[in-house]
Amino acid sequence: FKIFLGSTTNSLHLSKQKLRDAIHAASQTNKITLVHAENDACLKKHKITEQNLKDHLMRRPSECEGQAIKDVLDASRKVSSRIHICHLSSCEGFEILRKKPKNISIGTTPHHLFFDIDSIKSKQSLYKVNPPIRSHFDRETLWYGITNGFIDVLESDHAPHTLDEKKTDFDTALSGIPGVETMYPLFLAAVKKEHLSFVQLVSLLCERPAEIMNLPKGKIEVGRDADFIIIDYKETTIVKSENLHSKCGWTPFEG
Repeated sequence: FKIFLGSTTNSLHLSKQKLRDAIHAASQTNKITLVHAENDACLKKHKITEQNLKDHLMRRPSECEGQAIKDVLDASRKVSSRIHICHLSSCEGFEILRKKPKNISIGTTPHHLFFDIDSIKSKQSLYKVNPPIRSHFDRETLWYGITNGFIDVLESDHAPHTLDEKKTDFDTALSGIPGVETMYPLFLAAVKKEHLSFVQLVSLLCERPAEIMNLPKGKIEVGRDADFIIIDYKETTIVKSENLHSKCGWTPFEG
């Protein structure tokens, strides 16, 4: 199941009561509940016409993520349902989740780890995403969560909108960034730069996702799917849109 607590591209949000009902219903199954954590009332309070990424950040501040996470923690207090907070983006959300119960897991994305609001100077509508790309401090906090084992999963949050859908008036440009094909090269480069270890990367991309989603994958052992990749560390790959396979035809990680 996936729950959207705030309006985003092509999705509907849930009220607090419906959130409680949904989490309670999920607890009666063996399914996990994934949560897009942005509080809709908070988003409406900050509604403005957006012209750039800083406007988008003002429109969807970290307090909206924080409030949504509080709502999830409150709604799940009396049940044992497994819950996954998708694409954590802020220090505020990180701090609220520091004492999370064991049934809650956390993911974050390449764009929230590799970009911040001050590093993007041009073509800003391409980087419009929900939750938004935030400050350098938020980005460093997420890296802290990665290297210290607090964040469980690296997620692509793949949203392959076309350039026609992105290169338009900023306010009407669709939110979302393609990322599934660039995930491994980006984080293998991060391993080479010693931002995290290879063992940590395997856990974030393979072991923990399989455990959380209850899939027979993620480890090399009897009874699990034999999914392998071979990595040549001597080779260098330059990310180019023309070499990718997504029909959207572009990537923010070009070069």
